[in-house]
Amino acid sequence: MSIQPDWYHFQETICNHFNSIGARAQTNVTVQGTRTSHDIDIFVKTKFLGQDITWVVEAKKWNHRVNKLHVLALRTIVSDIGADKGFIISEKGFQLGAVEAASDSNILLTTLSDLKSQTKHYIQDEILKTYQKRLILLENRYWSHSKKIRKQYGLRGEIWDFPVNFSGHNLLQTAHWAINSAVKNDYPIDLETYMIEKQGEHTANNFQELTNWLNLNLNYMDEKILTAEMQMIKDKNFNPDLYPREDNELPIKNMFTHFEKPNDE
Repeated sequence: MSIQPDWYHFQETICNHFNSIGARAQTNVTVQGTRTSHDIDIFVKTKFLGQDITWVVEAKKWNHRVNKLHVLALRTIVSDIGADKGFIISEKGFQLGAVEAASDSNILLTTLSDLKSQTKHYIQDEILKTYQKRLILLENRYWSHSKKIRKQYGLRGEIWDFPVNFSGHNLLQTAHWAINSAVKNDYPIDLETYMIEKQGEHTANNFQELTNWLNLNLNYMDEKILTAEMQMIKDKNFNPDLYPREDNELPIKNMFTHFEKPNDE
């Protein structure tokens, strides 16, 4: 009976953890990148809202700390195969150069125990990114139509209307506000849109409640825009501009920018 080395058990324990949270993880995988192939300790894949999420994990069962070169090597692999995130898991810690190399990147340096306690937050971050991508697509569609057209087809009201029946601007801004707050784990999140047409609760006390609200409201926004655009086509009024800049109205900024809570359009 063969006895497996410590590094093997360490690697398998990490792989089993990812499988236990619903991902698909494999050990000792060779993955073809854009420039070359790479041997990966643990390759993790999962899917959310139709989006593939890929993580590359390096298991370092060493008697010394991980150095900068190993972090830079993993950054190269993650970039070459188009992975969303890379992990280096070490029980002996990391040199200062390694920590600096991982700073402001998609490489996370952690221990096995910390990984187990923090994985749900990593997954939530990836899920929020899929909502952000969907929100940006809706945002581009909404702002591609002139203010006159948006008013005519019920995508916004007059600025003096309060409460407004429906305001795409308010809904988009509230969704961005909500995602930005969730990234910072800043619950409860105020989801008041100041509209007559409301979907879901007015407050999210946790991640599950937030995703329920995002699903309801992004679906509703998609339906509103689609219905309006179908009518525009029938009326021969469909003339979207991908870069509208009128009356100082600007598309809402990146999710990591500070947002003021909307109160009206």
